[in-house]
Amino acid sequence: MLTSFNKDFLQRWAPLIVLIVLCVVVSIINPNFLSVRNFARLTTASAAPLMLAIGVTFIIIMGSIDLSMEGIMAFCGAALAMIMLEFNSFLEWGFLAIPASILIGIALGLVNGFIHVKLKIPSFLASLGIGFSCIGLTMVMTGGIRISANDQVFRLLLTERFFGFPLMVYVAFAALLLAYFIQKKTALGRNLYAIGGGEELAHASGVKVERVRIIAFALAGAFYALGAMFAVAQIGSVASNLGTGFMFVSITSVVVGGTALIGGIGGIWQTLTGVLIVAVISNGMVLAGLPTYIQEGVLGVLVILSVAVATNRKSVQLVK
Repeated sequence: MLTSFNKDFLQRWAPLIVLIVLCVVVSIINPNFLSVRNFARLTTASAAPLMLAIGVTFIIIMGSIDLSMEGIMAFCGAALAMIMLEFNSFLEWGFLAIPASILIGIALGLVNGFIHVKLKIPSFLASLGIGFSCIGLTMVMTGGIRISANDQVFRLLLTERFFGFPLMVYVAFAALLLAYFIQKKTALGRNLYAIGGGEELAHASGVKVERVRIIAFALAGAFYALGAMFAVAQIGSVASNLGTGFMFVSITSVVVGGTALIGGIGGIWQTLTGVLIVAVISNGMVLAGLPTYIQEGVLGVLVILSVAVATNRKSVQLVK
């Protein structure tokens, strides 16, 4: 019983404890870590990865995986930039680029989910194919060149600050609260956990498993589009490699935060903790002057340790 309690305690609170310890250690190494300016830099860099991590959290909760995020992000970002360029002024009609890109993300998510569910293709294969296809389509759409998205009103997401933090940080937090509401207060959120806990049992309980799976992928696509919006606002331009590197960071954040790859365990707040852990590690290494490859190695080890701590490999098959 004590062992079970210790394991439950570790699964629930270990990520938060790790985050606090990391903050203390990094602040000792470099006191500038505690400055408002550095926190603003850290949270701004976390906005796009957080959106992608939230999207894939919904997928992982139901025991699946989504590897399409980089492609969907690139395609939505390119669509966003090109629609803004078409209308010239963001205030007149260019603002329609934002809902349009979100709808495109939802549509791509629907395609993703439909292929996975209706064609009975494993989620990691279906989503990987969609991701590569989206990158190819982005190359065709942009002609392989970088598209400018330097509209000054749109970039207020980055340049407009309140209490020292960019506007996008507050928008990202609002999206986080929306995701938590979906997870906690809606039938969709409850059904995702039911499927992750056991698909056959969920089906026997009246859950329309196929429909829920497709909707979950569409929901993930919407958050990938939001991630694209934040990334484009930060960079001021779009290319087909917009999403490169985000998949590793996002899935790492979800796992490190405590959402189990087996499904049915974890959630949005755990993902936020994971994103902040990854951001603090990255930020701390930058402050310490360490190279990027060391950061990637540390994150890789962190993923392995997180899975090892949170999963009983004797009783659970992770590869689905």
